[in-house]
Parts: sequence; C-alpha cells; structure tokens
Amino acid sequence: MAEIKVPELAESISEGTIAQWLKQPGDFVEQGEYLLELETDKVNVELTAEQSGVLKEVLKDAGDTVQVGEIIGTIDEKNQSDGGQNSGAETKEKSVEPTPVKEESKKEEPKTDHIPARENEEPAAEGKNRTVASPAARKLAREKGIDLSSVQAADPLGRVRKHDIENHSSQPKSQAAAKPAEKTPQPQADNPAKPVERIKMSRRRQTIANRLVEVQQTAAMLTTFNEVDMTAVMDVRKRRKDKFYEQHDVRLGFMSFFTKAVVAALKQFPLLNAEIQGTELVLKKFYDIGIAVAAPDGLVVPVVRDADRLSFAGIEGEISNLAKKAKDNKLSLNELQGGTFTITNGGVFGSLMSTPILNAPQVGILGMHKIQWRPIALDQERMENRPMMYIALSYDHRIVDGKEAVSFLAAVKDLLEDPESLLLEG
Repeated sequence: MAEIKVPELAESISEGTIAQWLKQPGDFVEQGEYLLELETDKVNVELTAEQSGVLKEVLKDAGDTVQVGEIIGTIDEKNQSDGGQNSGAETKEKSVEPTPVKEESKKEEPKTDHIPARENEEPAAEGKNRTVASPAARKLAREKGIDLSSVQAADPLGRVRKHDIENHSSQPKSQAAAKPAEKTPQPQADNPAKPVERIKMSRRRQTIANRLVEVQQTAAMLTTFNEVDMTAVMDVRKRRKDKFYEQHDVRLGFMSFFTKAVVAALKQFPLLNAEIQGTELVLKKFYDIGIAVAAPDGLVVPVVRDADRLSFAGIEGEISNLAKKAKDNKLSLNELQGGTFTITNGGVFGSLMSTPILNAPQVGILGMHKIQWRPIALDQERMENRPMMYIALSYDHRIVDGKEAVSFLAAVKDLLEDPESLLLEG
C-alpha cells in the first residue's frame, strides 16, 4: 500500500488546503496522473500519483488543512492489472494494519504521527496552532529557553528564523513578555431577520490579509506623489505600436516604459532596491521587478527577472506571459518569489490616486493611475489640455529618507516625459 503524502513545496510554505480531489476512492490512477489540487499561500499545486494503482482511501477532504509530509490517502499498488477483481484477499490481509478509515478520521483530531518528525523540531509543537520555525531557530530557542509563540517573525508568512530568536533575546525582558493573552472575539449569532452569507476566506486571501496588516505594523510606510505628462509616451506608442506588434508579436503597452524608468531610477537610488534583514541592509545589485496582477483568487505579484537586461519587447512579452498564467492559475512558486521592487497599476480599474502598500520585504512600490486629460499651464500665459497621470511611491522610511524617495519619483517622471532617454539608460 503506497502512502500519498503532501510534498515539500517551498522553504516558506509548511501547509496547504485541499481545494479538490480529482480522483475518488476506487478510481484507478496511472503514475504521474493528477490526484488532487492543493491550495497554498501563493499558488495552487496539482499533486500527481507516484505509483499506479487504485485510490484506496482518502484521509483528508476538500477544505481540510494539511501539513507538509502528512499522509492524506493511500494507493493500492497491487490492484493494477485486474481492475480490483482479486483485491479481496489482499484487503483482508491488510485489514490488520492500523490504517484509519475515512469515517474514523472525521471524528478524531488530525494525527500527529502522520507528520514525520523533522530534524531538530519538537514533536509537541505540531498542530494547528504550531509556530512555524526553521530547525536552527527551534534549536536556538530551546537553548535560550524562549517560547516560539512569543517571537515576532520578520518573515511575511510568519516563519520564525534564527535571527528572529536573536533579536527577541536582545529585547528587555519586560518588552519580550509584554504580550498579554488576547481572547479572540466571538462572532455574534446571526439575526434571522437580517440574512447574511458566510464565505470561508481562501488561503491566498488570508495570506494577503495577514501580510498587508503585518507590513503596516512593522514598516514605517510613507507615500509621496507626483504627476507625469504622458504626451510623449502616448505619441511614441501611437507611431510605433503597429510596427512593434508586427516585429515582436506583442503589443507595446505602458508597462515597459514604466519598468524601464523604474530600473533606471533604482540605479540612481539603490536603497529603494534593498531590504532589511535584522540589523543589516541588503543592497541588491539585480533588478527583479514585481508586476501586480489581479487574479481570480486575489492579487498576485509575478516577477520579471533581470528587467534591466530586457528590451521593451522582452518586458512586454514577459508581462503578457505572466498575466496569462495568473489568470489561468498556472503561476509557479519561483515566478512569485524574490522580487526587489513592485509596480502596481490601479489605473486599469479607474483609480485616479491611491497609496499602494509595500510588498514585504521590499521597501518600495510604485503606483500607476488613470490617465486623465487636464488643463496644464505651459507657462504664465498658455494653457493646454494634456494626458496626465498621478504616480505614487510608497516606501519604508526606516531606510529610505524623504529626499531620496522624492528624488526617485522625480527621476521616474523625467524619464517618462522624455522616452528617448530610456534607450540611453539601457
């Protein structure tokens, strides 16, 4: 009997939610065939069968939360060639094994012995309320006698790491112990006269909510604004878009101009392409630009790798490909991790001005908005209608000063109002 286990997904992902089983008990499955869809914090993953055989039993249902390494079902490998005709004797032979049936598993809490013990981790810490931590962090916490649940994690997904333990132990004891136990407020009973609909939040929506709140609690976030005259960019697009499409089979949009301008400005102001790790600043010498995309299950930020090395066509093609994957829910974890700076375009939904929230651990995010025709004073005597866009830069004031943030945004404005300069910037 082969066990179906939740595989290792990524370093920062320790659990997921079963979205749906694609096969039912009694179905025959081929090796490599899809068994179920697992929803994680970032993407949905389809798990495949590692052996051919009959799906014997399902231990976790759709909607259940499962841990990495947990057994969620079994496959009868021997029951292959005869389609299950000779499985009776084998079933009797196997019935003495302590394999829980589906009905029993519903009555009991999840079994901790379904989760293999990891090196340097305490078995008692398993469970729904278990603090997710790296082995090195758990070891250091035991040595220092620190309760992991009292440690503030810098990781956006809540995973405690070694430097979090070190930072916690350096705090005054009164501060470390200042967390009073707070009771979660119980929801009031629904009033039949006031009908409501209760919808369980998806795992991705829960993660988005937690990350946004955490950013506002941990970062000194501030937003500065400017406006861009889009006349020159729109003129270039109008003159070049048809030939551009013929040559590259991709449309020339605004995102390539903004990505090029952002990369050029980041080279001038490198602190906006950095992050904070403990007491250190990590200045990144590469430019992986996240592009916020509205996907069916919530906002995702796929990453355009090495944007400084891509042409306009390369950037537009990559963004188009990532946006299609986001719409089809086919983005991989690698395509969502490791961005150094983010661009978000609320203008496609009609937003005239907004204050974007940082995508931690990044320290800068640029917000684009709707292009609005407005009368602009060309000088003291002349007025002219121009296509104008407000742009916003939210930044972490812990490492980025106001002068640098304002100068960065002014550089983006200047580059966009003189598109030919983007070619010189490379």
